[in-house]
Amino acid sequence: MKASMTTVKIIAAILIALLFLVIHLAVPGFFAEMYELLRRGDIMETAEYIRSFGDMAVVFSFLLTLFVNALGFPPAIIFSTANTLIFGIVEGITISVVAETVGVTISFLLLRFFFRDTAEKIISKSPRLSKLDKYSGEKGFVVMLIARMVPYLPSALLNAVGALSALSLRDYFIASLIGKFPSTGIEAIIGHDAIMQEEDPTRIVVVVVFAVVLIGWAWWYERRMHH
Repeated sequence: MKASMTTVKIIAAILIALLFLVIHLAVPGFFAEMYELLRRGDIMETAEYIRSFGDMAVVFSFLLTLFVNALGFPPAIIFSTANTLIFGIVEGITISVVAETVGVTISFLLLRFFFRDTAEKIISKSPRLSKLDKYSGEKGFVVMLIARMVPYLPSALLNAVGALSALSLRDYFIASLIGKFPSTGIEAIIGHDAIMQEEDPTRIVVVVVFAVVLIGWAWWYERRMHH
């Protein structure tokens, strides 16, 4: 069984590598263009690049934001801000949040598939880690939700913590989807207003109030699901 699972993981890794190869062969300059774009970190330039795809801009932006969040880097704020410049604040944030959630969920599934069994072996040897792992399964939803609400917190770190813990896929997905609205909203609005030289604190206040309401809802949800 162990040997067969190892084989499955090797095949999965090869398939992922082949996916990157197919993208490179289909669009030879894509990775080089993206590297240069991200290296410069120019949000306006990124927005113009996405706009260049015309009617497919929203699809390309969605897939690009998804891909970046699945990798865990570079910071998604570049794309969430660009999306608000292209599609508008509400539409841009919505596209970003959904794409980011799908991306971090893919990352969660891959990391759990490849590394959770190894983590379980290490955890089983330590009573303290076992207790922490049990806690993550029972209280991990609220912890992940609040962590996702914190702006500028590295997504790759939360992806790894979630995948290696006992947090369920359902709780991880819901916590990420809901938690990302406040954090992505704050990041995107600040970036948008800085570039457009606008200032409307009302939007930030609305997002913060929304975050507080979500924390209260998370407390209720956690008690209802785990008691």
